[in-house]
Amino acid sequence: MTDFLTQGADTYIKKIVAQCGEEHPAWAETFALTYADTLKHALIADGPDRIFVLTGDIPAMWQRDSTAQMRPYLVPARTDAALADVIERVINRQFFNMALDPYANAFNQTPNNAGHQTDETQMGPWIWERKYELDSLCYPVQLAYLFWQNTGRTSHFNAGFEVAIEKLLQVIVAEQDHRHSPYRFARTEDRPEDTLIDKVGRPVAPTGMSWNGFRPSDDACVYGYLIPSNLFAVEILRDLAEIYREVLHRPAERFEYLANTIEAGVARYGLTTNAAGEKIYAFEVDGLGNQLVMDDANVPNLLSLPYLGAVAVDDPIYRATRKTILSSENPYYYAGTFGEGLGSPHTPNGYIWPIAKAIEGLTEQDRSVKAARLDGLVATTAGTRMMHEGYNVENPTQYTREWFSWANMMFCELVMDYFGDRVDTIR
Repeated sequence: MTDFLTQGADTYIKKIVAQCGEEHPAWAETFALTYADTLKHALIADGPDRIFVLTGDIPAMWQRDSTAQMRPYLVPARTDAALADVIERVINRQFFNMALDPYANAFNQTPNNAGHQTDETQMGPWIWERKYELDSLCYPVQLAYLFWQNTGRTSHFNAGFEVAIEKLLQVIVAEQDHRHSPYRFARTEDRPEDTLIDKVGRPVAPTGMSWNGFRPSDDACVYGYLIPSNLFAVEILRDLAEIYREVLHRPAERFEYLANTIEAGVARYGLTTNAAGEKIYAFEVDGLGNQLVMDDANVPNLLSLPYLGAVAVDDPIYRATRKTILSSENPYYYAGTFGEGLGSPHTPNGYIWPIAKAIEGLTEQDRSVKAARLDGLVATTAGTRMMHEGYNVENPTQYTREWFSWANMMFCELVMDYFGDRVDTIR
């Protein structure tokens, strides 16, 4: 393991700590620890052109997590070439992973057969876990796009990138009609949420949307069309259209057509109403009339849609959705002595997630609300000054995951956002 803390990143930490000043010493202490931690402890050199990213206390690289782990470094990478090099090497590894298997969500550093090799699916020695999650295709594309927008670099749009994008397209299109999908998955141990019914999941009807088997929590979907992931897919397909037109000088119509088709499917099948009769986004649907009104703490979720660039923060459907999911109408919204927020069926009842609290702040325009979310986050680390997966809303010393780098970096991004340092995302 190599320490990738660059001089520019260290200088940036000092800048944010100084901005926290005497008013927010806990923010400063937690930011300094967590922002440096990923660069110092979670990255492993993988040859001269790639870097493998540990998710934290699990020795595997998630396509989703590794993107979120890198995103806050895009700001100082605008002027720190060494840090930009680190991010580019991570991107190269992500698309290497995607080309290996676009259905896999987590990968091994080497072909060492670690992970869930007994799962009933097309496992391989490079794959830690092969739960198909649409966002595992979306996240690396967004990082590659944002890296271009923030640094001006285009060298990562290389042959490996193009090979992976062809596989991404094949999977997204194939899963628009899951009845003919080659994907199968079963796990005979652990939790029932870790497997698909009959290896393929519950039936779905073609809708224009793209099916996925598992949520960002790695729990199985109840219904196969996860609305936040489909809206995220629309966004990254439009990112790809821009990349292919402006950088690669290739036709982009297929990306635009697929984005428009999925978007139309969400508009037709992905909306429902809340208890007040307001139009909102459903969490999951099957195209057969079944819908879930809920949200999960893991991103992409409905709460995160503006953060992902998928909807405007003032969109009326999003505002009604947000009000619904941050209330008791969402069965995974918990409130207690140490705050309130989104939890997940992936963790015990009454556990709320720092990732979701950070997303609350990042999708909130009121700066005082952002500060309140940060105060709540630093007050519930159980003295570790690190973010955890979830914590008991009545007792923060009861938490899951000692080292969870994704959560750490979401906290960091909210601190940066509070002080006006934001990743350039506007197309």
